Amino acid sequence: MELFLLLGLGLGAGIVSGLIGIGGGVLITPALIYLFEFSQHKAQGTTLALLVPPIGILGAWTYFQKGHVDIKVALLICIGFVFGGLIGAKFATGIPEEFLRRIFGAAVVLVGLRMLLK
Repeated sequence: MELFLLLGLGLGAGIVSGLIGIGGGVLITPALIYLFEFSQHKAQGTTLALLVPPIGILGAWTYFQKGHVDIKVALLICIGFVFGGLIGAKFATGIPEEFLRRIFGAAVVLVGLRMLLK
């Protein structure tokens, strides 16, 4: 049963991610916490590990084929993202889980509100 739930979670998050261009982590991280009882740290680490192949390769390739990727911008952001991801992960693994959960929730809410109100 868990196998099908995990595959379904990936399928659903992948569809939404590809459809509206969000990172699947916004959907997957909370699902791992509430449906599978992962800690905040474990959910975030697992989500980061799983996002590399599908988003980084297949999703981007599809957009690239349609002419919807600015390679220069993507590469420049990627350079910063690599180092930022390392710094963020090192910081996140050292702070209490409850505080990390609040940061994650606040980030999701603030980004969502910004998009709704703009």
